[in-house]
Amino acid sequence: MTTTMKMSRAIGAAAAAAIGLALLAGCGGDPAAVPEGWGTLDTKSLSVGYPENKGYKEQAKADRAEANAAVALKKEGGVRSGMVSVQLDFATGVDDAAEAAAAAGAGIGLGATRKNTEDVRLAGPEGARDARRIDYEFLSSGKDETPAPGTRMTGVVVAGVDSKDVPFAVRINAVKGALSKQDLDAFVDSITVK
Repeated sequence: MTTTMKMSRAIGAAAAAAIGLALLAGCGGDPAAVPEGWGTLDTKSLSVGYPENKGYKEQAKADRAEANAAVALKKEGGVRSGMVSVQLDFATGVDDAAEAAAAAGAGIGLGATRKNTEDVRLAGPEGARDARRIDYEFLSSGKDETPAPGTRMTGVVVAGVDSKDVPFAVRINAVKGALSKQDLDAFVDSITVK
């Protein structure tokens, strides 16, 4: 084999490696960081962390509502004091994060008080990273194993569309004060869209 042929093969291999790395980077880059002691809910559209070290446990598919693609619950004395849930394809005609957030926000319910709404960037493919975060508070109804009526609750919903244009809403609800601001921020920061 001549020196010229060896150099051509080396250049070709280097070019192939560079193209491969570019393709990998275009597919979403690094996944989001999940805090130590947290578990992960994994769905076809995204993955999200939940505070396993604070008593949250993944709910079996047979036990969760049909609308939820994944759920982690915290129960204390038979009462559901915290929940992380993922809903996929929950609205029609939704093309972007703003529309997904509007649809998800409608599900927050009457009597809830919105505290903040902001655009966020999630880990994942470039075209699916935009999302909207809504922070809110509400009073527990006391129904369906939730805390006693009137218990103050905190909530965060993150909504957007995945790389296949499927709308998603990721929600965490907990008794107010049970999760710190850092926990709520870590929840948002742990989302990786697919």
